Formats: sequence, C-alpha cells, structure tokens
Amino acid sequence: MKNKSNLVAAKVHPQVLPSSASCYFSSKQETFTIWMKSLVLGGKGCTVFDAKGQIVYRVDNYSCKCKDEVYLMDFKGKVIFTMLRKRFKLFRFWEGYRSTATEIDSKKPGFQVRQTLRIQRGHSPCQVTVGLDENQPRHYKIQSWGSSSKSACKIVDQFGVLVAELKRKKAACGVDLGNDVLTMVVEPSIDHSLIMGVFVVYSLINYKM
Repeated sequence: MKNKSNLVAAKVHPQVLPSSASCYFSSKQETFTIWMKSLVLGGKGCTVFDAKGQIVYRVDNYSCKCKDEVYLMDFKGKVIFTMLRKRFKLFRFWEGYRSTATEIDSKKPGFQVRQTLRIQRGHSPCQVTVGLDENQPRHYKIQSWGSSSKSACKIVDQFGVLVAELKRKKAACGVDLGNDVLTMVVEPSIDHSLIMGVFVVYSLINYKM
C-alpha cells in the first residue's frame, strides 16, 4: 500500500528531473499529439503524447492563481522546465529554467519569450531567445497563421528555417478532432522538451491554458 501511495504522489506532485535526462534530442523528425487538457481533475494544462500514444509531457496547473509559475513535467511528474512570468518596468515576459537534480538554476534561464506588438487579430507573435547564458544565444520567432481558433503556428530560427510546426490534428479520414487536439512536428536535432516549454508559454500568453 505504501509503494502504491508513493506512485500516486509521484504522478500528481511535481518532482525534479535528474540531470542525466535533461536533454531530449532526436536525429529524426518527431511528431507529438497535444491534448489541451490536464490529467488532474479540475486543473488546467495539457497532456502530450508521442507517436506511439505514450504520455511524454504534462502540464498541470492546480489553480488559476499559479499562472505566474508553471511546470513542464514528464509523464511521472518530474519537472523538466519551470516557467516564470516576470516583469521589467512596463514589459512582461516569460523565462524557462531547466531543472537539475536538486533545483532550478535561477541565474541561467534556458529560454525567454517576449510578446511582440499585436498587428492583427488572432495569436500574438513572439520572440524567443534560447541559451541566455551563452555568448551567442539563438533566436527563434513564433509565427501564427490562420484564425486564432485553429491554434496554428510555426517556430523558425533567425534565418527563417523551420524548427517546429503546430496545427490542429486530423483523423485518418481527414476530419478535425477539435480545437483542443493538436499536432506538433519538431525537426531533427532540436531539443523537443525546450520546444514544448516554449509552446506552453505561448499558450499562456494567448490565454489558451
């Protein structure tokens, strides 16, 4: 009974991810299904499945009051990224901190997402800076397309090369599965845990989570 209780606690409460599992790269293109629902009853968040239908990522916000601090976890509830909403004068932005074996390193955010000026209706485009602790950080752009209800966007690097694309998932017969079921395709040699963290922040900025 004790082991069963520990297993349930591990699935519900966030834990810190060991440093040995901190990177998620693949030499091939990866496809994920994102269900914009939390596994926790009454909670807000999303659940991410791989191509085999297995849960690989989770976001569970237990209260709307916790939206300034959000966790990206693996299927066991171990924290991969901690995303914090911050403010500098009149500007608001999000920073994502990679978890270590013991705690997050608050001095070295893994990425930062800033909302750019909204020009048209729909999702707001965003600027993403990756590797803020490096001398030459990488810069991504999140570009939305289509109506806001379709939740379609793509992430490109500073050269316009596609990094990841998000769109509504379709059944094998071509029918849309609904606004809360999405497909994300991540290009090879890209850290898909980082892309998921960026997507979570983008959803929070656009009030989709």
